[in-house]
Amino acid sequence: MTARDRDVETPSGKGAGDENFPVGSLLLPAALRPHVAVFYRFARAIDDIADNPDLAPEDKIARLDRFEAALLDTDDRAPALATAHRIRDSLRETGVTPRHCQDLIAAFRQDAVKLRYDDWEDLLGYCRLSANPVGRYLLDLHGEDPAGYPASDALCSALQVLNHLQDCQEDHAQLDRVYLPGDWLAEEGLTVEVLRQSEAPAAFRAVLDRCLDGVDRLLRGAEALPDRLASARLAMESAVILRLAQRLTRLLRQGDPLAGRVALGKADFVSCGLRGILAVQWQRRFGSRQPRPDLIAKEP
Repeated sequence: MTARDRDVETPSGKGAGDENFPVGSLLLPAALRPHVAVFYRFARAIDDIADNPDLAPEDKIARLDRFEAALLDTDDRAPALATAHRIRDSLRETGVTPRHCQDLIAAFRQDAVKLRYDDWEDLLGYCRLSANPVGRYLLDLHGEDPAGYPASDALCSALQVLNHLQDCQEDHAQLDRVYLPGDWLAEEGLTVEVLRQSEAPAAFRAVLDRCLDGVDRLLRGAEALPDRLASARLAMESAVILRLAQRLTRLLRQGDPLAGRVALGKADFVSCGLRGILAVQWQRRFGSRQPRPDLIAKEP
């Protein structure tokens, strides 16, 4: 085996347990969870390539190009690309399009060369490649109607922006990436150097809150998703994630990501999990009737 065959992936050591939101949880059908795991492993591998600070941009893109070629070439069995082979086989078995995987690759190619975002729409354009394909993959895997894409896209974009806000200081320090609208920073008289501070000044707080206002709008667009889904299990998963996103939005409004990472706690996962599951079960049993407040876990 040549060095070229050995060295494609650059594992960071991160796994599903390091993610903000559930990945292939037990709520999903058992028969589909292995396919979700393969998809996650593929996404993790290409994300690790894009986030490796020791690789030059052209090296990252070359590795991602090899992943895409292996994804589409049924004859490619190079051992170094086994992760691409597994998702390729999974897609063939389930009948899901490779387009979602290709969009993720395009997002991480962009990460290799694009370090700043001009405005909110520019940032959402990145989310359309880096986050929305994940939700669309899950809908397709479950045989859902593509009419659910817009609500799913809204949820996935919101999750991506929340992750960017949580990690804004780390992304800048380690990769010189800033996933914040540049025009909003400029309007507040700020540059990206504000991310080096140990606490958020009022002007930066205004930018954060403006981003969170955008997240709130996205989450309102995502609220219809659980009711649109035929799969009760996927509906419960999406309802739980929606509530976790709403909770994290509130925490970020109260907290300061420059002073320390603002993150969900165990109580948040338990509370949002119970409320999401119960809400879907109630809706599916009683239709448009809303669950009584005393039947739903309280906000932590």
